[in-house]
Amino acid sequence: MGRMTTPTELRPVIITGLSGGGLSSAAKVFEDKGYFVSQNLPPQLILELMDLAARKDSPVDKLAVVTDVRARIFKGSLMEMISVARERGFNPFVLYLEARDDVLIKRFDSVRRTHPLQEDNPLSVGIERERAELSRVRDTADVIIDSSNLSIHDLRRAIEASIGDLASAKQHVTVQSFGFKHGSPRDADLIFDVRFLPNPYWIEELRHFRGVDKPVSDYVLSQPGASEYVDSVVNLLSSMMAGYKHEGKDFVTVGIGCTGGHHRSVAVAEEVGRRLSQHGGLDVSVMHRDLQRH
Repeated sequence: MGRMTTPTELRPVIITGLSGGGLSSAAKVFEDKGYFVSQNLPPQLILELMDLAARKDSPVDKLAVVTDVRARIFKGSLMEMISVARERGFNPFVLYLEARDDVLIKRFDSVRRTHPLQEDNPLSVGIERERAELSRVRDTADVIIDSSNLSIHDLRRAIEASIGDLASAKQHVTVQSFGFKHGSPRDADLIFDVRFLPNPYWIEELRHFRGVDKPVSDYVLSQPGASEYVDSVVNLLSSMMAGYKHEGKDFVTVGIGCTGGHHRSVAVAEEVGRRLSQHGGLDVSVMHRDLQRH
C-alpha cells in the first residue's frame, strides 16, 4: 500500500452541468491538457478515484471527472460528494456547463436522443427537471459557461480561458467581449455596457476593422469618457477581488458588451484585460465571443 499524499496537492476537476451543454467537449479539453479524465462515475466512486489519484504511488497528477444528472440513480448526491471531498482536504474545481432551452432542444433533436429526465414527457420538461436538480451545484460552481452561442472551437477557448492555471494561487479573471444583439452572457459575474461610446461601424474606413485592430482601438479609446470608463471598471474590479477571494471565489468572468461585439466592446475588453494583467495577483484572459459573428 502506498502512502497518501496531502490531498491539497491534487486539485480534482468536476465537470458537470446540463445534458447537451458541452460536457463531452470539456472532457476533451482536459484530456488534451494531460488530465486523466473519467466519465459518468457515481458519486462514491468519484471519491474513491480522488483518493487513489492522491496516493504517492499514483501515476495520475491531474484528475478530471465528468458527471451529470444520470448519477442520481446511485446513492449520494453530487453536492454531498463535493462536500465530503472538501472535508477530506481536497479543493475540487467545479466547472458547470449550460445552454438556453431552445439551444438544448435543437442539439437533442439533431442527434435524435432523449433527455435522461424526459420519460414520456416533452423534451422541455426533462430540461426543466434537470435545471432544478442541478441548481445547487450550479450555485456553488467555480466557473459557469453558457455554450448557447459558442461553436466547438469557441467553447474550447472559453474553457481554456476560464480555467487558467489551476495550480496557480492567483485569482483568475476572464474578460469577455460580446454583442447585446446576440444576447448577454449568462455565465458572466459582472456585465459592463459600452454602447454609450460612438460606434466605429458608422465610419466607412473603420467598419471592416475590429476592436483588436489598432485603428479601431485608437478611435474607441480616444473618445470622450472612454479613458475614465476603463479607469472606473479596472478600479472597481481591483477593489472587488479581495472580497471575492475572501468568499472563496477564485474565478471571475467579466462581460463587456456593445451592439454587435465587433468594435467597442472588443477594444475596451482588450484594454481592461491589459490593465488588469498588471495586477500581480491576477491571472487574466481575454476572449471575444462574437468577434466573427455577423
